[in-house]
Amino acid sequence: MNLPNKLTIARIILIPLCLLLLYFRLDIFAGIVFIIACLTDFIDGYIARKRNMVTNFGKFADPVADKILVVSVMVLLLHQGRFPWWALLVIVVRELAVDGIRLVAIEQGVVIAAGNLGKIKTTLQMLGVIAIMFNLDSAITMTLNVLMTFFTIVSGLQYIYEGRHLLLEKSGK
Repeated sequence: MNLPNKLTIARIILIPLCLLLLYFRLDIFAGIVFIIACLTDFIDGYIARKRNMVTNFGKFADPVADKILVVSVMVLLLHQGRFPWWALLVIVVRELAVDGIRLVAIEQGVVIAAGNLGKIKTTLQMLGVIAIMFNLDSAITMTLNVLMTFFTIVSGLQYIYEGRHLLLEKSGK
């Protein structure tokens, strides 16, 4: 297993620790663990591209690790009354739709890597969570929530558009 894939696995391992700290409202510590986990996302991608270490495992596992990290923290923040339900609803619906397309692609031997809009979406989601954990100004948090929701929708529509031929092949049309 190469270094970028190990970093992806490390991100997944950090998720329960982050959730535990957040559950007990140790926001600063949870925020630090969350930031470290987020940094592994950027570092693993950078290393994989620069050192030509991109793998099918990484193309699939990296975005899944991001989703598990971000959505699980958002669910807990929602439970604590600190994350808007409407943003989480949009995010979950988008992630389910995109994951469905990815599963169809895998069945057809195609691995769909994250695109630029998806990367922007993930970055904004991570920044939005960090803003909440560190109790940043509500105007900053709300702006990030709106931006993350917008990019969640746009990137989801991009995946659907780009994956439509896979869906049509799957349905036999």
